[in-house]
Amino acid sequence: MKSRLKKYIGLAAALSSAFLLISCSGAEAGSDTVPIAAAAVKDADAAVLSSDTDFPAASDRLLSEAETILSGASCDFIGHHPINENFILYVADLCGSNAIDAIVSGGNFSDPEVWYEATGKSIHVLWDGYCRATGISYYETTRTKVLKENKDTAKFVFTGDIGMGEGLATTKYLDLCENGLSDCFSANLLSEMRDADVLTINNEFPYTDRGEALSGKAYTFRAHPERVEELKDIGVDLVSIANNHVFDYGEDGILDTFDTLEKAGYPYIGAGRNIEDAAEPYSFIACGRKITICSATQIERATHYTQEATESLPGVLKTLHPERFCAEIARAKRSADIVIVFVHWGTEGNANYGADQTALAEAFAGAGADAIVGGHTHCLQAVEYVDGIPCFYSLGNYWFSATGAMPDRYDTGLAEFTIGGDGIEDVSFLPCYFENGVVSETADEGMRKPEIDRLNELSHTAVIADDGSISQK
Repeated sequence: MKSRLKKYIGLAAALSSAFLLISCSGAEAGSDTVPIAAAAVKDADAAVLSSDTDFPAASDRLLSEAETILSGASCDFIGHHPINENFILYVADLCGSNAIDAIVSGGNFSDPEVWYEATGKSIHVLWDGYCRATGISYYETTRTKVLKENKDTAKFVFTGDIGMGEGLATTKYLDLCENGLSDCFSANLLSEMRDADVLTINNEFPYTDRGEALSGKAYTFRAHPERVEELKDIGVDLVSIANNHVFDYGEDGILDTFDTLEKAGYPYIGAGRNIEDAAEPYSFIACGRKITICSATQIERATHYTQEATESLPGVLKTLHPERFCAEIARAKRSADIVIVFVHWGTEGNANYGADQTALAEAFAGAGADAIVGGHTHCLQAVEYVDGIPCFYSLGNYWFSATGAMPDRYDTGLAEFTIGGDGIEDVSFLPCYFENGVVSETADEGMRKPEIDRLNELSHTAVIADDGSISQK
């Protein structure tokens, strides 16, 4: 395998520098195009293959099968990726020539699921692996993390608001804890968070010691940058900063937040140094599938404290008007198997989701989202199915306080997605509660059932079972 990868790597320069646009087979002229390696690459391919004694005797057959695939493939079939003969040879080397035989013998060059059925990996996962092996420069892999590949399923877990603003009641409690933030969660809940394959949080504050609080804003938060180390204790993998508090201390504060998260090694979504950065999602590869998470904020709706990212200004990705975000969702869906949207929206303190949230959810689903998780309202809202996809309208507060006074007990919970070869195989809600600075799983049946019953009463299309599993009515 290593000797062959050297051959692929030798082609990377040609693949990344010589491209032309041609129509995919079966597409209307000019309507659906993908970048394909220029004709000069074929000469490089031939030169490499002629000197590659490591390739099996069936190389000519594999090349013929590759030509069959490429000449008959639709854009959807190849995942809109610029594959060529070398990609086919890579797949044969990785998964066995029998996989290519199966693809060709099936004769179906329109359904991308054929790749997964033949190899156990989707076309997007295969393409990511090929780009990593070759180092093709035009394809960005730094925003994709490969999880352990020896698992049949992976659990993706989302939280509501987490706040470590200085002077807040929860942060004061944190400073008294011997083991830091991990002491702010019950033992079984902490294990649930740490054991998640991907734990995504809403980071409702900037990490900064600079800047000035925004004038006129009622609540402004910030945390010392060193507090980012607390995230490691609870198992955080991805941070959303698409919210209405990350800009509380202006450009200095949000830029310090980017620097702090980057230095600590935490990928973040929903905000950036410019609009291009803010719109970038983050992806994971697990169970032969590529899962992409996109994030944006609807808030604020009537005020403009939180700066929207532009071509030259740092800020958040906004979705009050969803066209831009929906375009990013659609773009993510073209190169991923599953897209999960994590959105900041709704009306604070209102357990009933609004028509504005429903309209956005429908737009996200139409753009290609496979699931939606919401936050911002500081209270739980219903779970629904919107155009067939699960939507947690709001997870509310998770570990959060807005003042120096400890909040009263409140219900909260985790949104959990079990992902496997068949996509999202299970959706569930883990009921929890916050009390005196600590979040615990609601294990007591006498407390758990009322929380689930209340959410079920709010929902028109979903049912949360006693074990937390969610199904469509």
